Amino acid sequence: MQGQDEAQQRATVLVRLPPHLVVLFPDADRLVPLVAHTVGEMVDGLDARWPGMRERLCDETPAIRRHINVFVDGRRARLSTPLAPGADVYVITAISGG
Repeated sequence: MQGQDEAQQRATVLVRLPPHLVVLFPDADRLVPLVAHTVGEMVDGLDARWPGMRERLCDETPAIRRHINVFVDGRRARLSTPLAPGADVYVITAISGG
């Protein structure tokens, strides 16, 4: 079983959630280690921990919402974007106003 634990650790990505989103889910953490192979799987993992998060991140098409940006290792991502083990994923909310 130790080999399986090590493989899971290597497949883990680190998701950084914005404060505006964490406030809506009181038990949520700003830094979330998850096992996911795509951004879509990452969203599923977040929603499994905090039900309703998928609706905050994705629209019904499904795609990442217009005012949400996801960056994987510094590059803008979509739900289908693959995640390499150890990837840094940033979820950023756009600020609008005038």
